[in-house]
Amino acid sequence: MADVLISTPHHKLKCYLSVPEGDGPWPGVIVLHDIFGLSDVTREHADWLAKEGYLAVAPDLFSWGNRLRCIRALMVDLAARKGASFDDVDAVRQWLEHRQDCTGKTGVIGFCATGGFAILLAAGHGYSAVAPNYGQVPNDIDAILNGACPMVASFGGRDRTLKGAAARLEGALERHQIDHDVKEYPDAGHSFLDDHKGLLVGVLGAVIGAGYKEKEATDARGRIQTFFARHLA
Repeated sequence: MADVLISTPHHKLKCYLSVPEGDGPWPGVIVLHDIFGLSDVTREHADWLAKEGYLAVAPDLFSWGNRLRCIRALMVDLAARKGASFDDVDAVRQWLEHRQDCTGKTGVIGFCATGGFAILLAAGHGYSAVAPNYGQVPNDIDAILNGACPMVASFGGRDRTLKGAAARLEGALERHQIDHDVKEYPDAGHSFLDDHKGLLVGVLGAVIGAGYKEKEATDARGRIQTFFARHLA
């Protein structure tokens, strides 16, 4: 585990790199943080992926400026489906692929807002698999999935912000005949893979039905690992 600095066309991003034990090369995975930024939770996601044999790098998309400014810029780019945020992540992917200890195959995993980001990265960005978790599914999802790579996605049935999202995404993936694994966990809400602590998280949990669910999180991680092993190994 190490902190690294990656230069992009727009910024210098602080990143967290987690390297598997043993000898590489390994497939790479970009771990996109949620709205809370590059927290210990995101580092833990990178670490469990590294333990499964993936060279995992988590870029801090909010490290180039004021936190609120960075959040706003990310949201503007996601709405436009282009911009510095996309260039930043593309640059991190290229940095990862050119490492001698990377096989050149890469995937991306995202959570909450970056779960939606992962969906937008599925086509035309060079990934072999993507793993969006409780991400917003665009209304024009069929157009977005043209030429998309395989996808493993997880949602919570009690997530008040994403009602019907899992079914819409799975339907679109089936229509495009893209290999996929989409699962909605009936007893889980939003952010069930993220074991955040603190008052703000508790308030959000009460408002939108968010919160960590160990059983469902363990199952989702297992599905992601199996899917990544099939498409990245």
